[in-house]
Amino acid sequence: MDTEQEVAKHYSHGTLEQAILAAVEAAGKDIDQLTADDLAGADEFHLGWRPATAALAADLGLAAGARVLDVGAGIGGPARFFAGVLGCQVTGIDLTAEYVEVATALTRRCGLGERATFHQGSALELPFPPGSFDAATLIHVGMNIEDKARLFAQVKRALRPGGRFGVYDIMQVRPGSIPYPMPWSPTPATSFVETPETYRRLLTAAGFTLESETDRRPMALELSRTMRAKTAAEGAPPLGLHVLMGPASKERLGNVMATLEAGIIAPTQMIALA
Repeated sequence: MDTEQEVAKHYSHGTLEQAILAAVEAAGKDIDQLTADDLAGADEFHLGWRPATAALAADLGLAAGARVLDVGAGIGGPARFFAGVLGCQVTGIDLTAEYVEVATALTRRCGLGERATFHQGSALELPFPPGSFDAATLIHVGMNIEDKARLFAQVKRALRPGGRFGVYDIMQVRPGSIPYPMPWSPTPATSFVETPETYRRLLTAAGFTLESETDRRPMALELSRTMRAKTAAEGAPPLGLHVLMGPASKERLGNVMATLEAGIIAPTQMIALA
């Protein structure tokens, strides 16, 4: 089994759509009249969650009508935000077939099926003509991709000249060991965490010009503390990342938060111009 197959296997659930809808119903929502906000507890599978998605969109300058490529779209949370809140036309691509199916189904339930579509495929072989998009996003995806040079070259080709690329990945910012399992990988075999310097170098080599870089570690830590306090006071919500990750969620989330608090990793946002 190659790396991409291993990554897709890691994220596959088996009955994910049913699990999400059951959790949504348990939260008192009508699954036939969903909004993107109803799903936000589970479909923002990255540190910083919805606030980080909104900050990335603002820094990219996303606006109504923009053609946006979401690389590694997962179950579609950021894509639905870009489409539903900002009026963008979003195309998502993801390795995991089940994620693509769930993203499509949930997006239709939110009434956004004409604004956001999803495709199964590899970020290393993007199936889109050159210059197809005004902007592209990569949200907590690079940690699963070893060949970032090829990834960035593929995104550069898919963007129009002057298009913007928003990277929001976990990066290693200080020496130290990364414990496993992590939310993105059960072992080091499919984990390719790199330093910000490596991202800068490879983005530049692919023809991008780096416009800005933002450390979102303070945001992620503050939001995490707020969420933990709320859970301690009110109990865990029915819909959360545990629905996606299953029984291993506590250990995986504990590992990533401990490493984040130790300052070894940081969710880092980069905006680059094609």
